[in-house]
Amino acid sequence: MVSFIKGGIKVRNSYQTYKELDNLVQSSQYCKGENHRHFVGGVKLGMGAFNLTLSMLPTRILRLLEFVGFSGNKDYGLLQLKEGASGHSFRAVLCVMLLLCYHTFLTFVLGTGNVNIEEAERLLKPYLKQYPKGAIFLFFAGRIEAIKGNVDAAIRRFEECCEAQQHWKQFHHMCYWELMWCFTYKGQWKMAYFYADLLSKENSWSKATYIYMKAAYLSMFGKDDYKPFGDDEVELFRAVPGLKLKIAGKSLPTEKFAIRKSRRYLSPKPVSLPIPALEMMYIWNGYAVIGKQPELTDGILEIITKAEEMLEKGPENEYSVDDECLVKLLKGLCLKYLGRVQEAEENFRSITANEKKIKYDHYLIPNALLELALLFMEQGRNEEAVKLLETAKQNYKNYSMESRTHFRIQAATLQAKSSLENGNRTMVSSVSL
Repeated sequence: MVSFIKGGIKVRNSYQTYKELDNLVQSSQYCKGENHRHFVGGVKLGMGAFNLTLSMLPTRILRLLEFVGFSGNKDYGLLQLKEGASGHSFRAVLCVMLLLCYHTFLTFVLGTGNVNIEEAERLLKPYLKQYPKGAIFLFFAGRIEAIKGNVDAAIRRFEECCEAQQHWKQFHHMCYWELMWCFTYKGQWKMAYFYADLLSKENSWSKATYIYMKAAYLSMFGKDDYKPFGDDEVELFRAVPGLKLKIAGKSLPTEKFAIRKSRRYLSPKPVSLPIPALEMMYIWNGYAVIGKQPELTDGILEIITKAEEMLEKGPENEYSVDDECLVKLLKGLCLKYLGRVQEAEENFRSITANEKKIKYDHYLIPNALLELALLFMEQGRNEEAVKLLETAKQNYKNYSMESRTHFRIQAATLQAKSSLENGNRTMVSSVSL
């Protein structure tokens, strides 16, 4: 705790220094030297990074940080980074990379999935042209293709990225992670398993997550499919809790989720998870990818529907309601992206209707409310959406992946309120005219 506080103080000092430098640059008394553009580029990088990162935090955390001197303005942060990226300083490329991370990771995984992909492509284009074999730029190109739903193109980019350099093995691991998900979107479980296996053997970020994913993919295999290396999903699931890793005294949220889901396999006669790979795909917002391609969505929906039928035919157990609600959540997402809005809403509402019957997967309820709110936002029902988001934020605590859900709720709330404000302004303008 002492180390954490000391670290926090150092970060705060850094933030205050950047604020002072920003004020200095904007001061009329500031004198430009020969390295002016590099100095300004550094200030814009720092101010942009701090403001953008802080603005994405959930409200309750942001209020606490504001109390100790932090503040975050998303628009100002983006503006600073854009100005830094368009300059000719040493830090211009760092501003570009931060913006690319924001557009291709932060707003996608921790947001609503609505990414400013045109801006990301515009930022990347000159660097990709100048460095066509640059691994970092190929990686971002792959991310952009994946977000656009061009999964095959994304796979090619990530493979190019791996071929581009052999010295930085950890960068290969980032590509393996992305390739694993690309093959998940395509329902190619053997290839997805292959990359999960590579990660489990070569990377130490989260052995528990990698082993869980291996087990998840094995459980998606057909009865007659050959299982590589003689691995057994039950044994792999049972191994997950023992692989928990702590960083600064905290466990990774994804690991916690994987461990909780794996616990049912500790029983002598375990009840299998219905579609674990597709559940984890939701955690990483993968449905926003397949939603761009109806054929991919149809393929995943078919798998989910089969799982639903098996649950209906199978014997009832202590996990039945949880599993049925999970299937409803994932099915609702697929239906939403296929334009079957009414059916999607029915699936989301059925989860909240069974709230008191859910025993273990309590994360399903706030996430169902979140997805229902996002569905309403697409229909222009922003007031209803805001109410649902407030309910999801205020009424549910201590569930799996809570922080991630709060990030997404925050992003959705800001988007819905912005739409309401814009709508009100339009009405006022119309009345004035």
